[in-house]
Amino acid sequence: MDGAATGRDAGSPAASRRGVRASGPQGVAFVELFFDLVFVFAVTQLTVQTAHDLTPVGVLRAILVGWLIWWAWTQFTWTLNPADTTHDRVRILTLAATAAAFVMAASVPRAFTDEALWFALPYLAVRLLGLGLQVLVEMEREGADHAAVYRWAAASLVGLVLVLVGALVEPGLRSVIWLGAIGADFAAATLAGRAETWDLNAAHISERHGLFVIIALGESLIVAAAAIAGAQVTSGLVLSVGGAIVLACLLWWTYFGWLKDALEHRFAAARPDRLGSLARDAFSFAHFPLVCGIVGFAVAVEETVAHPDDPMTGPVLAALGIGVALFVASSALSLWRLGGPVLVARLVALAVMAAALVVVAEIAPPPVVPLGAVAIVLFGLVVLEAVAPPDRRQG
Repeated sequence: MDGAATGRDAGSPAASRRGVRASGPQGVAFVELFFDLVFVFAVTQLTVQTAHDLTPVGVLRAILVGWLIWWAWTQFTWTLNPADTTHDRVRILTLAATAAAFVMAASVPRAFTDEALWFALPYLAVRLLGLGLQVLVEMEREGADHAAVYRWAAASLVGLVLVLVGALVEPGLRSVIWLGAIGADFAAATLAGRAETWDLNAAHISERHGLFVIIALGESLIVAAAAIAGAQVTSGLVLSVGGAIVLACLLWWTYFGWLKDALEHRFAAARPDRLGSLARDAFSFAHFPLVCGIVGFAVAVEETVAHPDDPMTGPVLAALGIGVALFVASSALSLWRLGGPVLVARLVALAVMAAALVVVAEIAPPPVVPLGAVAIVLFGLVVLEAVAPPDRRQG
């Protein structure tokens, strides 16, 4: 995974004297994986918080905090894409951001309490470290117009100020101010994405997002495992856990079976002047609802294994259906944004799943029934896309 480092004399005096910008394409480095694991821990914390407050207000707050977590991670993904991740300065700054992200992740439960600064300040540290490193890397890019990165860094400060202000006010106003921060992030990304000067490695962008998705999916099962570790083993528990594992595997297949490679192929084939806008829309924007889908799925799994013999409540059933729908639809949206086909089969499958869950809600069966219904729909989708590949340009 850290193959880029093997051909370089990382850690030597020469390595410390070279620039922080990579001389060519590189794979995902171990320091990036370390960074990712802390952010997935933040997503796990968010899952636990959402499960404990599965109300409209609780879900809204989870989305707001989830966006801030995601935006800090995706900004660093862009930052490290052209950076030399074997350079000591890059590693030190990334590890410093990892440490700050750990405090942020541990403080997710405090985000809407009077101790919100424990979440907001390390969040600001991660973002500012990322922006600073991004500017350093861009300054070493010869013969390029650096204005896009400078505009992005300057515009990002608006959202950061709003996050800090939101942490200082009472929780009722915090949601409104942090919603404004998200709007500022969208505006900054839209402004910067219009530039034609972004230098991005398609394989690296695709691999980073794929790794985040797979780790987050795995963490959703760890949440379930933690819930059952001390529970009494019953037939209902075994069936519920089995259903959750099958669903997680099927979700994995809908993304990694062929679509992840198709995303990378189409992004790599795009015109250089479109790389910025495509990476922003197909990865930074479209993958956020996908990660929200993983959180929704994990919430449903946690609640199901906690009550394996009781019918799913309405909110838990909604978390399951919406979570799976967001995951499957968002990945399809990413492909479409990169010029791929509309995945009609996925839309039909989601409509069938929604109808099945409505029927399930009426009869209130044990949890294994809705889990099984969703699994059957996803299995049919996986088989159909394997028999008739919807994107023949993926290879």
